[in-house]
Amino acid sequence: MTLALLIALPLLGTLLPLVTERYGRSLCAAATALAPLIGLGLLLGERSRVFGGEVLRLKWEWLPSLGLNFSLRLDGLAFLFALLILGIGLLVILYARYYLSKQEAAGRFYAFLLLFMGAMLGVVLSENLLLMMVFWELTSLSSFLLIGFWGHRSDARRGARMALTVTGAGGLALLAGVLLLGHLVGSFELSEVLAAGHFIRNHELYPLVLCLILLGVFTKSAQFPFHFWLPHAMAAPTPVSAYLHSATMVKAGVFLLARLYPVLSGSDWWFYIVSLAGLATLLVGALMALFQHDLKGLLAFSTISHLGLITLLFGLDTPLAAVAAIFHIINHATFKASLFMAAGIIDHETGSRDMRRINGMWKYMPHTAALAMVASSAMAGVPLLNGFLSKEMFFGETLAFEHHLLGSFYWLIPAAATLAAVFSVAYSLRFIHDVFFNGEPVNLPKYPPHEPPRYMKVPVEILVFLCVLVGVLPGLSVAGLLHAAATATLGATPPVYSLSIWHGFNLPLLMSVIALLGGILVYACRRPLFHWYAGLPDMDAKAVFEMAVRQVVALAVRLTSALENGSLQRYLALMLIAALVAVVVGIWDLPTLAGTVAQTPPDLVTALGLVLLCVMALLSVALHRQRLVALVMLSVVGLLVSLAFVRFSAPDLALTQLSVEVVTVILLMLALYFLPAQTPSETSSLRSLRDFVLALAGGGVMALLTFAVLTRPYHSIAGFFLDNSVPGGGGTNVVNVILVDFRGFDTLGEISVLALAGLGIFALLQGMRLPTPTEDPLGRPWARDGHSLILAMLSRVLLPLALLVSVFIFLRGHNLPGGGFIAGLITAVALILQYIASGASWIHARLPLDYRSMAGAGVLIAGLTGLGSWAFGYPFLTSSFGHFHLPLVGEFELATAMLFDLGVYLTVVGSTLLILANLGRLTRHDDAKELH
Repeated sequence: MTLALLIALPLLGTLLPLVTERYGRSLCAAATALAPLIGLGLLLGERSRVFGGEVLRLKWEWLPSLGLNFSLRLDGLAFLFALLILGIGLLVILYARYYLSKQEAAGRFYAFLLLFMGAMLGVVLSENLLLMMVFWELTSLSSFLLIGFWGHRSDARRGARMALTVTGAGGLALLAGVLLLGHLVGSFELSEVLAAGHFIRNHELYPLVLCLILLGVFTKSAQFPFHFWLPHAMAAPTPVSAYLHSATMVKAGVFLLARLYPVLSGSDWWFYIVSLAGLATLLVGALMALFQHDLKGLLAFSTISHLGLITLLFGLDTPLAAVAAIFHIINHATFKASLFMAAGIIDHETGSRDMRRINGMWKYMPHTAALAMVASSAMAGVPLLNGFLSKEMFFGETLAFEHHLLGSFYWLIPAAATLAAVFSVAYSLRFIHDVFFNGEPVNLPKYPPHEPPRYMKVPVEILVFLCVLVGVLPGLSVAGLLHAAATATLGATPPVYSLSIWHGFNLPLLMSVIALLGGILVYACRRPLFHWYAGLPDMDAKAVFEMAVRQVVALAVRLTSALENGSLQRYLALMLIAALVAVVVGIWDLPTLAGTVAQTPPDLVTALGLVLLCVMALLSVALHRQRLVALVMLSVVGLLVSLAFVRFSAPDLALTQLSVEVVTVILLMLALYFLPAQTPSETSSLRSLRDFVLALAGGGVMALLTFAVLTRPYHSIAGFFLDNSVPGGGGTNVVNVILVDFRGFDTLGEISVLALAGLGIFALLQGMRLPTPTEDPLGRPWARDGHSLILAMLSRVLLPLALLVSVFIFLRGHNLPGGGFIAGLITAVALILQYIASGASWIHARLPLDYRSMAGAGVLIAGLTGLGSWAFGYPFLTSSFGHFHLPLVGEFELATAMLFDLGVYLTVVGSTLLILANLGRLTRHDDAKELH
């Protein structure tokens, strides 16, 4: 349960800041911090087991036949990322308490932050890949809310849209890759996927799977050429930026690289795509960071560069490359979070992030300056700080890399790595010199600046202390965590490596010296470089993206206009033509239309019924302009279809069809009240010919298809349901057992859609008033009394009888024809009859039911019934039953499926009456009360 609690705590905790916001920012922040604080305690309680090599798992079956289970996994890699997410998240919450102004909605901000935290924990702790995809998309949605938190600013709105579009598109590609991966392995459980690495890499679909998964990774982690969205996400509040860049969102991509490393790495495809993308991102990010004047813009591009470094390491696939990548993930999280917080403090106290204006901050904010300088030095890779150690490992792995595809050009990768490190030192030096020295501040909105509140600096102090601690005592501080994470990443014990500060004079040390000296030189010569950069064409990634979106929208509008002209007949014609083509293509290759199964000889009663059915259908078409007559003909068609179900021993279908026909006729009658009794002919002769040909072709092709199917032997799955209905579901009514047990998830989805449809129609009708007709088609005035006295008296007598029948049909449904759906329709018809007979106001005064709550309660009861099975270790919506004995009553059966059926019943009643009763209400202007 610990693993489930780690995810559930922040998700459930989203309610706390919303509730406590009214009591002040301090209490709101403290309430928000409870979830990550408890989560950290739970996580650290499993430290010894995880560091000992144990993999903790939790599995609740959801849809095992589809491979979708609520499966969680805690190994070294998941432990590392969960520690970063919870630990840095806790510091961000404390920091945000002082960063956000009193006028801002702190409760909403913290709720979004906890949602983001829970989504990221779900990603890193998921054992099931489909479950991981759910949380993966939730990170995109929650980051959209956080980036666009300042919705009054256009840059925040546009940056949030860009982030959501790019990462959402990558998520679709990743979903396709995950589905293919699960199809190849035969399971979506990570344990089985990791064990099938050799099989996957040798499969012909491996390149496609790899490319799809990497698209999701690269868009999420802002790898070239998808890096452009991340700098524009800086429109978010700084606490969001600090969290997003250090422990969440962009780290989800590199986490997935590490998680699937044993499965996908080790091929030429992997080397080419991953290493080249990482190398390009490393260089582009490092170069662009130097030329940014916005403090957060510099840090954003530096994040892109460091993410490229991590990706490049995974692509190199050397023995210790993955270890170096994991080590740099740890170090980058600490120094980047502290740098963003320091940047936020400077912005908070000066009112500006422009490095051309915020000069000389050492004089005004020495404490903050010292912290930021240490973190910047760690980012630059200065000795005795954590960034130096992981960068040394990075240089060592670029030198150890040998690949036959590069041949004698193997030196290009270490040379490029050194060049990127030169720019890393240069932009880190610019951060230090331009912000804290370099003269006096220029036209600051807030002057003079001063140190922030004491506790606003505490998160920065903790993170900077970790940068120093890991840099000075790596073996004591981070060795166990790194070893556990690296072991989980590689799927085996990693090769021997050393975290010592000093490895002697070697090539990695020389590369570090060149990077430090070269970075100082580049920064010293920055003026010519800035002049050169200013002469480049001005390209705004946001403008290019917005233009591309507008072009896509314009193309969609043109395509939609070409296909949709507002004519329902045209849409039906296109749909019928597509269906006919599909059927004809399917039966074209049949050697003979007739099969070997003998045909059933027709009897007189069935033949007469079919003839009557055809005649009524033709009359419905011929008289469709006389709406009331057409509706009567159509009702006869529905009745005959119900009788056909009875004839062929399908009583459940007959009852359902009959109930649906009654509800449909009532609905159409209510709609016809507002329409003319007759409609003029507006169809041209050419369109009539088209419709006739389509109808003839459709009927003929479907008749041929039906004949071909019914004259051929087939293997039905009905035998399984017949054999397992009683032992598996406890009911002899196979149809009902299928609906509430075997295919209960389908039914849950259907009633959810029904409830949403009812709510949607209620929203459309609410407040609407239509003119009430005053005369019939012949000009005779309507009666002054809108309700028939005879109908009103009869309906009141029929109501208890109808409700009694409904209860009877409901209770017998598990073993005899009936069930919640049919009973719900009977109840709905009985109640709507009261509305027709006596009016909405009369009924609402005597029966004040809230139909929205009824429909919602039905879906909730059905869902909770499914969740209840989890408590006993069974898959979602597994029903249980038993036989009981009571004196006088005797033996009877009770099944949990009855609770699910109750949910279906309430949803059907609530949704149907939401539609029918509110549509009927439009006929009266004097109905002042709203129906619910």
